[in-house]
Amino acid sequence: MSSTTPKSAFWRGFRDGAPFVMVIIPFAALFGVVATEAGLNILETFLFSVVVIAGAAQFTALQLMQEHAPTLIVIVSALTVNLRMAMYSASLTPHLGAAPLWKRACVAYMIVDQSYACAISAYERNPGWGLPQKLGYFFGACTPVIPMWFIASLGGAWVGQSIPPEFALDFAVPITFLALLTPMLRTLAHLAAALVAVVLALSFTWMPYNLGLIAAAMGGMLAGAQSELWLEKRKNAG
Repeated sequence: MSSTTPKSAFWRGFRDGAPFVMVIIPFAALFGVVATEAGLNILETFLFSVVVIAGAAQFTALQLMQEHAPTLIVIVSALTVNLRMAMYSASLTPHLGAAPLWKRACVAYMIVDQSYACAISAYERNPGWGLPQKLGYFFGACTPVIPMWFIASLGGAWVGQSIPPEFALDFAVPITFLALLTPMLRTLAHLAAALVAVVLALSFTWMPYNLGLIAAAMGGMLAGAQSELWLEKRKNAG
């Protein structure tokens, strides 16, 4: 039996999630700035962050809205960027799927890159944890991240108009994804998926409304799945 209590697991998750605040603050503040520049007021920007909690998808939707893309394209593009959340959910289901419905609903609302990265790594390191410890850790990892996303988005919207253009914070977007995704590229299938997605995304920059991003995401997923199948067949044949 694990000696870790749900309370100690919560605080361990809190400590593991806390460093992400350093990334969340500029990222969320940048969203607030971009949202106000796109025409949203402070309340709309705040509610956007509270309802969606999906940084990359929010940026994608805003960019397309600024380009006056059709609503369907905006929705499909944002959902495509957030497809990884479906994979996160599938990955967490063996660990948290037995939780009561309301707790699963809370987990679904709070799944973000940071909480998923912390949780799945902790679950792999601690196979003896039960459901209470796993839930405690997950909510602990979310606690310093999600409220700060709301607050920093609100702050960014509040002061966005006064930030000089030379202090652009858009570097936070690629840095966040690189920091999260690079340690997770652990198999040949992961690398194949990432490589194909990058090549296709660069090749399809000519497509309107960021449709190249959707095509690249689909191509990357297909490449990863096919690589996984090929590796499995090769392993069985050997």
